[in-house]
Amino acid sequence: VQLVEAGGGSVQAGGSLRLSCAVSGDTYNRKCMGWFRQAPGKERDGVATAYTTGGGTYYADSVKGRFTMSQDTAGNTVYLQMNSLKPDDTAMYYCAARLRVGCYLTAVFDYWGQGTQVTVSS
Repeated sequence: VQLVEAGGGSVQAGGSLRLSCAVSGDTYNRKCMGWFRQAPGKERDGVATAYTTGGGTYYADSVKGRFTMSQDTAGNTVYLQMNSLKPDDTAMYYCAARLRVGCYLTAVFDYWGQGTQVTVSS
């Protein structure tokens, strides 16, 4: 499975960005997709996860009501719509795929993209 993120950039607080993740390769066995982020000097945290076949999306408390994760009908592109951005959202954002059941924010994911940088200024 190959994952390529895009859509990062610099934005002022209160602004919006939409990240995308192009998925290719062995897409049939994917069970769960996720977005994660890592700020400098901090651990990587789960932002949002969702089953590829529907069944709910899970969000970190810090982004609930502001971020929305979605997938296209073919399941080849995953999105993260980020609204009302805050300086604390500044981080490298990663897309990830999991081949096993279980789609929680702390699950172990099997494939990762290279990341896209999001910078939010005050």
